[in-house]
Amino acid sequence: MTKLSVNVNKIATLRNARGANYPDVVKVASDIQEYGAEGITIHPRPDERHIRYQDAFDLKEIVTTEFNIEGNPIPKFIDLVLKVKPTQVTLVPDAVNAITSNAGWDTITHQSFLKEVITEFKQNGIRTSIFIDTNLKLMEAAATTGADRIELYTENYASQFSLGNKEVVEPYIKSANLATELGLGINAGHDLNLENIQFFAKSIPNLKEVSIGHALITESLYLGLENVINMYKYKLSLANN
Repeated sequence: MTKLSVNVNKIATLRNARGANYPDVVKVASDIQEYGAEGITIHPRPDERHIRYQDAFDLKEIVTTEFNIEGNPIPKFIDLVLKVKPTQVTLVPDAVNAITSNAGWDTITHQSFLKEVITEFKQNGIRTSIFIDTNLKLMEAAATTGADRIELYTENYASQFSLGNKEVVEPYIKSANLATELGLGINAGHDLNLENIQFFAKSIPNLKEVSIGHALITESLYLGLENVINMYKYKLSLANN
């Protein structure tokens, strides 16, 4: 059974917009676990525009499933991960000013750097995963870094699937098969949603975990909006009686 890890970055974005602690990221993460998610993911960025570094420490206290911290392994990020010691760290090569992740690692060019970082994390008992595209040579290089898993970057799959192109999953299947041969566990994430997740999960062999944030939170707004509007109308009707 593929595990669902929910990225709570968008909850932090909403909180930060008003400068208070509402919604409470820790409370929401706790509720998400109670609702059945098997993991909590955060992706702190250097400017802390959504998840703050303190959130990582606060969430560590309440995450009872799996805690996954994503990010570019700059010194500040490495220091955070080593202090928090999450279940998993996912290494993502996003630029400082990136709005969202937009590419996987070049595991050939950055192989020695990744080896060094991954060795340090693994010595501290933290499972490591590399965010990567469906390039088989890069997959082979990823296996030499000592990583435990790879996370398939699924933006292209999602965009093409929405156009009716189901054949787009083929490179992901080949990548997953090779990863398994190389002894790597398989995660996936980016733009997966309710429309495309079933086909992807059914197609990809040995898929251990998906990390979903933006789509899941957006879909939750729509799937819960009618109910909340009617709850407000009910409260107002009581006040007017």
